[in-house]
Amino acid sequence: MKPKILFIMHMPPPVHGAAMMGKYIHDSKLINDTFDCLYINPSASKEVANVGKINLKKFLFLFSNIYKIIKTVLRKKPDLCYFTSTVGGVGIFRDMIIVGVLKLLRQKIVLHLHNKGAKKYNQKQPLSIIAYKIIFSNVKVIQLSEYLYEDIEKFVAKTNIFICPNGIPETLVTEPSVNRNNSVPKLLFLSNLLIDKGVFTLLDACKILKDKGYKFSCDFVGGETIDINAERFYQEVQVRELTNTVAYRGRKYGKEKEAFFNHADIFVFPTFYKGETFGLVNLEAMEHKLPIVSTDEGGIPDVVKNGENGFICIKDNPDSLAKCIEKLLLDKNLRYKMGEDGYKKFKTYYTLPTFEKNIKSILMQCIKN
Repeated sequence: MKPKILFIMHMPPPVHGAAMMGKYIHDSKLINDTFDCLYINPSASKEVANVGKINLKKFLFLFSNIYKIIKTVLRKKPDLCYFTSTVGGVGIFRDMIIVGVLKLLRQKIVLHLHNKGAKKYNQKQPLSIIAYKIIFSNVKVIQLSEYLYEDIEKFVAKTNIFICPNGIPETLVTEPSVNRNNSVPKLLFLSNLLIDKGVFTLLDACKILKDKGYKFSCDFVGGETIDINAERFYQEVQVRELTNTVAYRGRKYGKEKEAFFNHADIFVFPTFYKGETFGLVNLEAMEHKLPIVSTDEGGIPDVVKNGENGFICIKDNPDSLAKCIEKLLLDKNLRYKMGEDGYKKFKTYYTLPTFEKNIKSILMQCIKN
């Protein structure tokens, strides 16, 4: 008989890193063949802009989910409960209730953390310490990188931590070429338009590079948010006199998104988003043999090794970002080398089958222990 696991995890919509990893687990033949899987989606938000906000509808949804969890546990008696818990913001109090209920039902629990914030948040909110102690006591925890352990070290012993990097499906049928044959180098930013994802930082860097006389173009691909809509984006572009250099292309999926990766020369992801842990878009860029300019936010330094498959710039610092991009604009061979190195690293560590094997192994260990 297969071990039985109750997966309480986010799945799209909305589309973000944790939700996509939830979908990959849900759709995994390896996971579903190995385990008897039960699934509950705890997310009440259908748009990225609503994530982290509190309203009556979310409270009602929470109690509906708790009822569903209790009913499933009592009827199905899972061997393990897997939960993608939040570790920053008011979401910890929701998760405290869910984890508390699972513990009252005497369940074996593994938490998979796709965000961070415990270290900073518990210093500002004394009540959060109680929540964290309830959430993290007597559980196993999966993190995406060794760099993220310091965020929860106050609450979880390192012996209870598993490291499992994210992985994504391979989308390319044939190996890509590093040579894009662009007469003018193309920069690509791909993420939702959030200030903390570095949108304005990149615009400022583009202004610095343009004023130095560099010829390039920069495409921004991603969804509008409460932070930045298309109108505000273009206002900021006009203020910096970048109208002929920068363009917002909107949300793109599937082949349309692939086209932007295929035509770009440099991928730029200057995030300083407080919940950033990994950056799945960096993996997509690596699959397409793109050199990456990113930051040391979360576990990104595991993925982007400074000077190897890209550069790590100072967070929220346009001058540092511009200098990193400048090195790649000046040296086509460096772009090619970093693109090749990133592709090899992606194929070795960050494909979806590798992730599935790793998560399967961790879940088996959690059940046995």
